[in-house]
Amino acid sequence: MDVTAPVRRWRGYGKPQRSELYLRWSLYLMALSQPPVVLLTLVGTASQHGPGPAGGAAVLALSCGVSWLSIRAFGAALDHYLGRPSAVDRRLRATAAGALAALWITVLIGSDISPREDGASLAVTLAGGLSVLWFGPLSVARPVRTVALQGPLGLALLAPPLLLAGADPATTCGLLVGLGVILPLLGASCRSFAWLLGVVWELDAAREAQSRLAVAEERLRFSRDLHDVMGRNLTTIALKSELAVQLARRGRPEAADQMTEVQRIAQESHREVRDLVRGYRTADLNAEVIGARAVLRAAGVECGIDLGEDAAALAGPVQSVLGWVLREATTNVLRHSEARHCSVRLRVADGRAVLELENDGVPAGPSVPPGGRPPAGTGLRGLRERLAAHDGTLDLPPAAPGGFLLRASVPLGAGPAAAAPEPTALEKTAR
Repeated sequence: MDVTAPVRRWRGYGKPQRSELYLRWSLYLMALSQPPVVLLTLVGTASQHGPGPAGGAAVLALSCGVSWLSIRAFGAALDHYLGRPSAVDRRLRATAAGALAALWITVLIGSDISPREDGASLAVTLAGGLSVLWFGPLSVARPVRTVALQGPLGLALLAPPLLLAGADPATTCGLLVGLGVILPLLGASCRSFAWLLGVVWELDAAREAQSRLAVAEERLRFSRDLHDVMGRNLTTIALKSELAVQLARRGRPEAADQMTEVQRIAQESHREVRDLVRGYRTADLNAEVIGARAVLRAAGVECGIDLGEDAAALAGPVQSVLGWVLREATTNVLRHSEARHCSVRLRVADGRAVLELENDGVPAGPSVPPGGRPPAGTGLRGLRERLAAHDGTLDLPPAAPGGFLLRASVPLGAGPAAAAPEPTALEKTAR
């Protein structure tokens, strides 16, 4: 049996999943607290004239059954509050029916207890706990107005069995008044838990939406630049081509001049598209450092960056490829870890620029052998291929437990030819 499996599973959860587990079990523990209270009451009355072993076991079993129904009702109520599919109506009805049935059966079992005060005490204890088990899920699943109408009705249903069990009217009235004060506070607490859980998921969705909007904004910027570059030239080409057609139909020699001009404009457009695409795919190290620091700090990650004194002296192609490494590594920190600390170090050694990024908060998973390559199909594999074009390497050295270390190395002599990005389909078409 692997005792560390729950720990690894917990580390694999994101912040929203961890928050949901914590808040759910906070409500579940409220339901699980009822059987121990009933057990203590049975033990307290057993020394006098309790319901006997069989009756006590039956009462305890009823309490456990209602607690189980309440836990299921709490789960369905939270799912309903978060907009997920759930059988909340059926679960609430089952909990209410089970609580009321358990109370009446307890009254029948306790009717033979003498003195009757012991039977009344057991019924009062059970009634208070069962009302909590029913009202908690109800306050989460239903609107406040509905809860305010159904709550007094539920309390009124407690009076007949309590009076039949031998509780005097003053005790019954006091219990109902006390529950009338406690249950609204309990309902507000349970609903606050559900509200907090909803806020956590909304924040997580907002974070994802912000990432998608950033990508969409970048695509719009690129499309706008492409339109500005190509719009005028394509319009000119269309007009001159139409003019060349008209001149050719009339046998005018100027048609050749117009087509020569069309050819010149098309070649110029090809060059501008190549420059635009190449510029779009170029990463600047200084800009990536500023962006990484801002993004990590916004995500609550303490970021320390040390580029040393040699960063400014690095060649442009070297800075560009290291900027790509930093961009992808920062994305991995945000996506695949729950990091609190992250450090970036740049140094020059043996004619190579070495960039290291280390972070904590990494969930337990398959280990990577020292000097091993990133797994296939990941963003790190794309970085390794990009570095390989510059005679560079990407390694994952051993890190501290729960940490991750990425090291990228590229020669200082990487020239413009080696640093030019591989052509895209658009660039190949332009050529």
